Amino acid sequence: MTFLAPERLWLLLGPAALAAWFLVAVVRARSRAVMFADVALLDRIAPDRPGWRRLVPAAAFLLGVAALVVAFARPVGAVRVPRERATVVLAVDVSLSMEAEDVPPSRLDAAKRAAKEFVRLAPKELRIGLVPFAGVALPGVPPTTDRTSLVAAIDGLGLGEGTAVGEAIFAALELVEVTKADPGDEVPAAVVLLSDGTTTMGRPPEDAARAAAEAGVPVHTISFGTPDGEIVYEGEIIPVPPDEPSLRAIAEATGGRFSTAATAEELRRILDDVGSEVAYVTEPRELWEYVLAVAIVLLVVAGGTAVVEMAALP
Repeated sequence: MTFLAPERLWLLLGPAALAAWFLVAVVRARSRAVMFADVALLDRIAPDRPGWRRLVPAAAFLLGVAALVVAFARPVGAVRVPRERATVVLAVDVSLSMEAEDVPPSRLDAAKRAAKEFVRLAPKELRIGLVPFAGVALPGVPPTTDRTSLVAAIDGLGLGEGTAVGEAIFAALELVEVTKADPGDEVPAAVVLLSDGTTTMGRPPEDAARAAAEAGVPVHTISFGTPDGEIVYEGEIIPVPPDEPSLRAIAEATGGRFSTAATAEELRRILDDVGSEVAYVTEPRELWEYVLAVAIVLLVVAGGTAVVEMAALP
């Protein structure tokens, strides 16, 4: 936390001096009471009462005054605020390799479950689009805040032959353009590419990464699966380890983040992190209103407990 008027914090010396004076006065008063009074008689005419109850009004008052001084110094803190028209496009690999069961029950089912959880928990202002891809980029869902249509589309994802990572990125960039009111409009957006295989069809992913970099849209890539993944295709067991180097290169070329996920929980956590990064921006905000509210509450507590204590006096 910083302050726009830090020189005003010198006023805290006031409540600090009052606190010191109060403590000294309490100690002296107790010493005098014990020195000049018959202890047995004092217990009968003034039985013990909880000492903390007598200290609450003074402590709340001093803290309230200190909070007023802090508010007067105009504190500033970092606050997360939603971005307008923030957009995330999920590009999900549905190639046959996603049938591997190294991530139970299968890579595709685990990815669908994590994607639906991400959609459900994402900030309501965040626009989310979907681009499924195999050998081509398949028809998806333009960025929307309609969670019902997104979940239905994710549930309907099925497997297909081939892997066209480049085509998926180009299709995702087209969906980002849909959210712009004007061609030159700037929209905070990112593509999250989930894949487990090497590109076998379509335009090279290097070309797509270059286009994303020129558009200022980072592509966050997630390598999903384990090196032990395999599928059975036409009666033959085929290893399908994730292609981490190519996915890492895409992220680096576009200013995105490369991640690996070997479980559905890891995938969900990565999706949440990326979604929060795109949906919110951290801005400096003055916080004096909140500190002032705390000061008012403390002063009300001080006044209220003082009245109660006075009413309880014999």
